[in-house]
Amino acid sequence: MNNNLSPNILTAREHLRTLKSLQSSTGLFLASSKDVSTGYDKAWLRDNFYTSLAFEEADDWEIVKKLWRSILDIFLKHEDKINWAIQHRPHESWQYVHARYNPETFEEYWEEWGNKQNDAVGAILFNLGKLVHLKNKIDLNEKDKQMMQKLVDYLYALQYWEDPDSGIWEEGEEVHASSIGAVLAGLYQVKDLDFITVSEDMIQNGRNCLDKLLPRESESKFNDLALLSLIYPFNVVQRDQAQQIVDNVEYYFTRERGIIRYKNDRYYNKNSDGYSEEAEWTIGLSWLSIIYALWGNTSKANIYLEKAKKIITKDGKIPELYFANENKFNDNIPLAWAESLFVVALFKSN
Repeated sequence: MNNNLSPNILTAREHLRTLKSLQSSTGLFLASSKDVSTGYDKAWLRDNFYTSLAFEEADDWEIVKKLWRSILDIFLKHEDKINWAIQHRPHESWQYVHARYNPETFEEYWEEWGNKQNDAVGAILFNLGKLVHLKNKIDLNEKDKQMMQKLVDYLYALQYWEDPDSGIWEEGEEVHASSIGAVLAGLYQVKDLDFITVSEDMIQNGRNCLDKLLPRESESKFNDLALLSLIYPFNVVQRDQAQQIVDNVEYYFTRERGIIRYKNDRYYNKNSDGYSEEAEWTIGLSWLSIIYALWGNTSKANIYLEKAKKIITKDGKIPELYFANENKFNDNIPLAWAESLFVVALFKSN
């Protein structure tokens, strides 16, 4: 161990080791431990995108390359489905690009699920484009390049800017600002690549709809933790829009051990009626720390980072959430993308 490393970097290395314990032989990451009974022993597209961010921050490009090779191979395996969707525009959830896969075989899971998750496809495009721009961080063959174009065409076929999806929380179908923003970020990243064609109206329609929705997340949600993604990692909002998002999240949602996702969130809600005792999501603390670090507000970044450090369990892991006003967490531990954003926050605040 290098004793010259700062405490934050040493802590980050510990949590990178935890993340590596969730990696399958293919390079994909499980959402949580393989022995959990909650179904989190699967590989989510979105979770793998967010998990990649920690290893990119740590300059561990071998893991990043292996991960994104597998993600591309998932799409190539299901190319016929994507071709069909481009031609016919999906109208049933199962016809959309699925959200979860077997980490070893890349097969879809067929139980009933909110598979309409346009944000996940947008996030994949965003990172593929980013890695291409970084040079030598990803190896693409011609089929990979064609598949990236097909993902653009798929999102156009959906008319993503007006397509109700289940969004980042995989719940009720609405037009979500966070989903539109993720797709926009992806389109911005790939539109200048010489092997990708993106129509200008595809971007302009998304921009118009996003600006019209903000600062709301959707028709039913005036605010949502997911809106932080528009600031980091996607950076698709103006500073005044970003400030309003952060102000709303801090004022309405900040709790002692995390950030609630939205008002009256029923997932692990302590109240039997599903009101007012929303679960406290640990990832929100790291998310706010990262954003304040990017804004140059070291003081606020450190406040949220210290809060995030306090919710780490005795065995050094980060759970998905804590029950409202209680030092009790749920079974999804460690949660890969919570671990990842904590690592990013440690690096950003170092």
